[in-house]
Amino acid sequence: MKEYDVYVFDLDGTLLSTLDDLTACTNFALRTNGLPERSADEVRRFVGNGVLRLMQLAVPGGQENPKFDITYKTFREYYLKHSQDSTKPYPGIIEMLTELRRRGKRVAVVSNKFYAATRELCDYFFGGLVEVAIGERDDIRRKPAPDSVEEALRQLGVQKSNAVYIGDSDVDIATARNCGLPCVSVLWGFRDKEFLAEHGATTFISLPSELL
Repeated sequence: MKEYDVYVFDLDGTLLSTLDDLTACTNFALRTNGLPERSADEVRRFVGNGVLRLMQLAVPGGQENPKFDITYKTFREYYLKHSQDSTKPYPGIIEMLTELRRRGKRVAVVSNKFYAATRELCDYFFGGLVEVAIGERDDIRRKPAPDSVEEALRQLGVQKSNAVYIGDSDVDIATARNCGLPCVSVLWGFRDKEFLAEHGATTFISLPSELL
């Protein structure tokens, strides 16, 4: 694995195991509003394009459903209070980030999760190991648009000439491509190797330590 100067990470399925909390919060929102619940495997397939897309897929009929807006609102409010119930870094993530920072590497996170939750989770789990965390905001197009990565690089004060993007999904592969960055696809997240390869992944790691 080549050594880079700047490491830009996806969050869900890459650094943090968030599926249990996403499933629980999705089902709380659905159940609260009289809608059928979803399995963890369904939620796993729904995530990657932001909370709005998750709820569009989870709510029967999506935004055409008259209960969509209240269900989406319920999810956002509940998730902000329960995003850390079961969520935790994948094994080896803290050690990997610690070593990157020890080597003087720059580290950022870009996520399609809404901004407040992204910042809160990064602060809580990673502290100073992650210098910049960018979530979904009204003024930044979500991935796979390059905006969030470009904003992260701007805040770090670095160029993308020796940067790499690390993620677990097809959205991440497309994001890296749109940013002109090499992409490393992790195999412990929400998508399997065959799926990732079908969407253009060429570099894979099975353990965080392989990134070093």
